[in-house]
Amino acid sequence: MRLAIGSDHAGFEMKEAIKAYLDKIKVEYKDYGTYTSDSMDYPDTGKAVANAVADGQEEKGILICGSGIGMSIVANKVKGIRAALCCSAEIARLSREHNDSNILVLAGRFTSREDAKEMVKAWLETPFSNDARHIKRIEKIEK
Repeated sequence: MRLAIGSDHAGFEMKEAIKAYLDKIKVEYKDYGTYTSDSMDYPDTGKAVANAVADGQEEKGILICGSGIGMSIVANKVKGIRAALCCSAEIARLSREHNDSNILVLAGRFTSREDAKEMVKAWLETPFSNDARHIKRIEKIEK
């Protein structure tokens, strides 16, 4: 699997910590920016990651901004994206199992590095359930 990962300035440090974790567990990724903690506009990175996932260039994505809200809004504007702003490993797991989320969104200013790693781990390890009731619900989103 290969991931797209991106952040704004408020999520930069967390993004770097998650990249180190991905290196440790040998998950490939492409970093879509930002590359410093200098102020920037989150929609630029959010759209780049969401488009890369929607177009099939990358299988899934991770986005981080200060609250996670901006990145969630931006990513979910892209057809085919189901971005989930998660606050626990259990929510991350459910976002995959029930919603087949393809982008994990994290709040850089409100999430500890350890909790972020646990969420990434749960999200990466959890497959979509393929349960008919969840498939029906996801199909309704796409219409």
